[in-house]
Amino acid sequence: MEAATGLALISVPAIVVRLLLGAEISGARIPLGRVAGAALLALGVACWLARDDTQSRAARGLVVAMLMYNIAATAVLAFAGIALGLHGVALWPAVVLHAAMGAWCVACLRGSPSM
Repeated sequence: MEAATGLALISVPAIVVRLLLGAEISGARIPLGRVAGAALLALGVACWLARDDTQSRAARGLVVAMLMYNIAATAVLAFAGIALGLHGVALWPAVVLHAAMGAWCVACLRGSPSM
């Protein structure tokens, strides 16, 4: 999912921002959105390539990185909706999805003896 979101941010950042936050972006925010998209694409590719590696320290590091990302994404998006009053059709589903992915990361870290 992160790789797909990354590709969308790289190619059409204004649409992604409109769906998430119900706001328009322009100027310097567009290349910044594309950089964020590149980061998400890289994270998605790293997860895909490590999908069968469940026992290494690198796999644990990747799950911890995903946990940190999902906590931050949940907090930033929820703040945007609650405190800033921004809202798009995909905002709250994205908040719930990131919270669930964070919980899944915690479960993976707790459930695996080597993680």
